[in-house]
Amino acid sequence: MPLNIPILLTWLRVALIPLVVGVFYLPDAWLSPFGKGVASTAVFIIAAMTDWFDGFLARRWNETSAFGAFLDPVADKLMVAGALLVLVEFKQLNAMFAFIIVGREITISALREWMAQIGASKSVAVSSLGKIKTTAQMVAIPMLLYDGTLFGVIDMRYWGTWLMAVAAVLTVWSMLYYLRRAWPLIKEREGQLK
Repeated sequence: MPLNIPILLTWLRVALIPLVVGVFYLPDAWLSPFGKGVASTAVFIIAAMTDWFDGFLARRWNETSAFGAFLDPVADKLMVAGALLVLVEFKQLNAMFAFIIVGREITISALREWMAQIGASKSVAVSSLGKIKTTAQMVAIPMLLYDGTLFGVIDMRYWGTWLMAVAAVLTVWSMLYYLRRAWPLIKEREGQLK
């Protein structure tokens, strides 16, 4: 396993996941419910920034690796899934949004693994639609974790919920896009097995 700054940043993101979730389980005497939302939001934003920064540094310093390519999306998916679970548990997000997003990630991860096995991984390479979906999620989640009014004006739960709805639509759309791209190969393989 290579060890460089981009991979260390990815490991930092993995290490921050329990903090995003765990802060909500602190006793209220230690941190108010509002304080928990602020702390969780701050940790999530720091973790999300490492996602951008580790990729930037890996490309800039030419320190990309197969392990880094594996660990980076795993860290992202764990971070999103952990945040979604805590949001559902504390009733700050409808479980249907979490199901759609996590279900899509499982489906597309399995599809990518299968496509890699048959040597067609480029057919399901990350698209711009997937990146837009991820951006919508990464903005909506901290808004929902914050769960208050920002500057006394912006209702973060309201806007976070709307943005999460957009992310859910983009999630389904991007899943269908990947499945449509893979469908001819699936049919071809199915024909070979008969």
